[in-house]
Order: sequence, then C-alpha cells, then structure tokens
Amino acid sequence: MPLRWRSDGDYVSDLSLTRRIMPFIMRGRNESIVYFEQKLDVTRTLEFMESFRQRTGLRLTILHLLIWAAVRTIHARPRLNRFTAGGRIYQRRGIWVSFSAKKAMSDSGSLVAIKREIDPSLSLEELARRIESGVTEGRSDRPSATDKELSVLFRLPTYLLALLTRLARYLDRLGLLPSAFIRNDPMFSSIFITNIGSIGMQAPFHHLFEYGNTPIFMMAGEARDEVVVSPDRQPVVRPILTIRYSFDERVEDGLYCLRALEILKGIIENPASG
Repeated sequence: MPLRWRSDGDYVSDLSLTRRIMPFIMRGRNESIVYFEQKLDVTRTLEFMESFRQRTGLRLTILHLLIWAAVRTIHARPRLNRFTAGGRIYQRRGIWVSFSAKKAMSDSGSLVAIKREIDPSLSLEELARRIESGVTEGRSDRPSATDKELSVLFRLPTYLLALLTRLARYLDRLGLLPSAFIRNDPMFSSIFITNIGSIGMQAPFHHLFEYGNTPIFMMAGEARDEVVVSPDRQPVVRPILTIRYSFDERVEDGLYCLRALEILKGIIENPASG
C-alpha cells in the first residue's frame, strides 16, 4: 500500500475522480505521454542575450533562459509540479530541474545529467551563474554523486544489479525510497531540459522514463530563420526556436498546461520584462 507521504512530495487528496483513476488505467508514463511542439520568436531574446553579456560579462545561453522560464512557469502554475507514483499523485516539494550537457563536443564525449533545486525568486544573473557552475562541475574529471553510486553498483554481478534495480522501483512505488537516493537522481525532478541546439541540431520528441518520476521532458533545438506572418499580415523572416515537450497527462489537464505554455512563451520571447 503506497504511503500518502513521500520524502519528495505530499499526496494530493482533492483531485477529481477522473484524475484519481488515471494512474490505474494508464499505468506507465509512456502510456500516458502527450507530445507538443511550440515555436518561439527569439528576435528580442537574442538581442537581450547580447546586451546581458555586455552588461554582466556573463555568457548567457538559451539553456539558462529555458531553465529560468521553466522554473518561473512552474512556480506560477504549481500543479505542473506534481508526479505519479504507486497509483497516486503527489505535489513535489521544491522545484527541481535536471538538464544535460556533453563533457566534450566530440563523439567520445560522455553525456552528464545535472540536477539542481532552483529558487524561483533568483534573478536571471544569479540563476545563470549557478547553472554554469553546475555545468563546469559536471564537465570536470571529478566523479559526481551519481557516478560514485553507479561505480559501486557496476561492481556487482548483473543478476544482483537487476534485483537491486527492481527493489528500488518497488520501494519508490511504496514511497519508501530514501531521500538521500532521490535527492541526487536526475530522474526525480520537476522537469528535464535538454538544449541540443547547442550542437546545431533540431529537437526530437523525447520519451519519458518509467524509472523515477519526472513528468516533463523539454527538448530545444537550434534557433533557425523561418518565414512567419507579421501582425500586419506580411511575410517576414524571424529566428524561430522550436521546443518539443513530452508530458505525463496524468499530472494535469490540457487547459492548465496551455496557460503554462503561454507564460513560458512570454518569458522567453521577452526576457527583459521577466
């Protein structure tokens, strides 16, 4: 019987009957997945990034803006900060963002996943400095907490490793997975953000992981020139950033998410007003 209290969240008791039954009829995240594409005009965004660099001396990136916008959006729409576990829906404590980076821009460069709790009151400059320190740490040769845990696990025989993985999943369903385990694991987060535009690619739709409880994947591609219709109905060329989302619809309904996307769009397209 899953607990109503977990180390990372609190049981949501005031759900509608329709919302409460969803984790039972759609038992997995990828059975419950909804895909959505959003196109953002980043004309003012790119201008803001350049002026920000000149003013602060800090190299602001699209990833910094995506994290900042996502955290502010989740803070404004807190029901997005929920997750499913053991057939129940929980409200997460704190806004936890996971993001990925390559240790080196080469075929042999490994991918590192970083997780941080972000205070929504942080200014963009404060957030950018904190994220950049996390990326620098992740790209260093020093092993992360996750690397240390995995290095120990991979010393075990594969059958024992499989058994421990099943045990972790079982404890998670019951709400008994230790907080020390959850705190460092990027798969237990409010949102996972990846900017593959940094390597010149367009974003794919990402799957959700059945392991952990991250309900949203946000994939950003490279901003590219596209022809769009201006407010006066004329064709113009604008730099367009395409973002593709994968979302566990058991968490919240479409209208609530639509309004959240409008908030995020406003922040990204006009960061000076945020």
